[in-house]
Amino acid sequence: QVQLVESGGGLVQAGGSLRLSCVASVGTFSISMMGWFRQAPGKEREFIAGISRWSSTYVVDSVKGRFTISRDNAKNTVYLQMNYLKPEDTAVYYCAQTFKLVSPTSTSDVYDYWGQGTQVTVVS
Repeated sequence: QVQLVESGGGLVQAGGSLRLSCVASVGTFSISMMGWFRQAPGKEREFIAGISRWSSTYVVDSVKGRFTISRDNAKNTVYLQMNYLKPEDTAVYYCAQTFKLVSPTSTSDVYDYWGQGTQVTVVS
């Protein structure tokens, strides 16, 4: 059974940085596509970034230049490096996984497995 465990969230001042990690339990991590999403209070879940099995990446315009997605297949881990954080980045951040052959631009419909989320709070 696939398990995804996020970590790295916390409270940070505006302009600061955090690196989120998501560790997958399955050994076939290297052939999966991974994504990061976030959900702020009272808002719908929002797609942030995706990375394919070949490490092709996509980051949405709203965080481009500030957020970077990467993966380490040897550690079954996907990362979200978040720099220059803003109060509007406050949300619960989720990682997700699929083994479908789809584009890293794909949004939530394609993902099959989800983590429990990690809270990121940015204060001004």
